[in-house]
Amino acid sequence: MTVSGATRALVRACHPEPTVAVTAVATALAAAAGRGPAGAAAVGSAVLAGQLSVGWSNDYLDRQRDQTAGRADKPVATGAVPAAGVGWAAVAAAVATVPLSLLSGPLAGGLHLLAVASAWTYNLRLKATAASVLPYAVSFGLLPAFVTAGLPGHPVAGWLVAAGALLGSGAHFANVLPDLDEDLRTGIRGLPHRLGVGRSRVAAAVLLLAASAFLALGPPGGPGVFGVGALATAAVVGVGGLLLGGRPGSDAGFRAVLLVAAVDVALLLVSGAEVG
Repeated sequence: MTVSGATRALVRACHPEPTVAVTAVATALAAAAGRGPAGAAAVGSAVLAGQLSVGWSNDYLDRQRDQTAGRADKPVATGAVPAAGVGWAAVAAAVATVPLSLLSGPLAGGLHLLAVASAWTYNLRLKATAASVLPYAVSFGLLPAFVTAGLPGHPVAGWLVAAGALLGSGAHFANVLPDLDEDLRTGIRGLPHRLGVGRSRVAAAVLLLAASAFLALGPPGGPGVFGVGALATAAVVGVGGLLLGGRPGSDAGFRAVLLVAAVDVALLLVSGAEVG
């Protein structure tokens, strides 16, 4: 294999879509909250390193299960990149996360390191247990706390932490739905697997709608026009998706969950200005 081919495989093994998405949202939130260019760059670099460590460790630890499932989209499982290389990349990214997190100060840095450690517990053990949602709640709740704790004289906003935890929990249920049956065949029995597709879809929608409510109603100044409109949109899309998703073969519920999550991200970025 060429060096460029191995590099592309290594990038694919880090779960690039969520890695880029979470890093971009955290960086944008830091900018909206008033962290400035240097502060936003510090947040972005720390979150990127943490997400890389989580993504690579996930593919390294799941390599045998992915091989059993015949996952052609997993570079480690297909041999496109050596497993040992991905494992060491995860360790290196985790080590780099420490100084990069501390660029935002000891309190903020410590909160981010806790968030990354929580995500690692999911990969190491909790994803196959009834507590699978907890790392998502903890890690996503701590992410906005990391951003705001880096602002001088700004306490961590409880409503923003709650919104992040609800958003992360809803994302967990939504993320698992497409692979639920395949996970069950390979021995993964997280909370969504135990609840089943229908109840997990409902849980995802309810959690994401609750996040919408916290983000729209939580800022000290009260909900603005955008917040009210976004909350109403999320409610209509969420309820409509649940009703339509009950039909056999319909993916309306899953699509609605994704749309509500997108509304929540928009609300999160707008809310960032309220804590700056």
